Amino acid sequence: MVMHSRLPRLAVAPLAAGLLLLAVVGTAAADSHEAASNGATWLPSLVTETPQEGFALAVTLSQKGVATTQPDAEVRKAQRPEYAEDPDSLIAASHVIATHFQTVAAANDYWRDE
Repeated sequence: MVMHSRLPRLAVAPLAAGLLLLAVVGTAAADSHEAASNGATWLPSLVTETPQEGFALAVTLSQKGVATTQPDAEVRKAQRPEYAEDPDSLIAASHVIATHFQTVAAANDYWRDE
């Protein structure tokens, strides 16, 4: 894996904040993605103004992946107890977000203008 030398300087939200964000808005955001999947462009760009907006976009990309993989909102809600308190599942979710965040950071040239 290639790491960019400026990546450590980014002010990235702590993992706990990301997981909390997933827990709070995960189901609602994934459901809203279903409604937005009417053929309209839901992701016009990976460009964001700040690293924090980039992290939020990474979370959205992760939620969209879940909603695409399991389009039935009721099934997602029913499965939540199985992974909500499983450390391995939470670590896996944070890994997916981190991977998306790397992509968004690269698309934003690591926010060099800051």
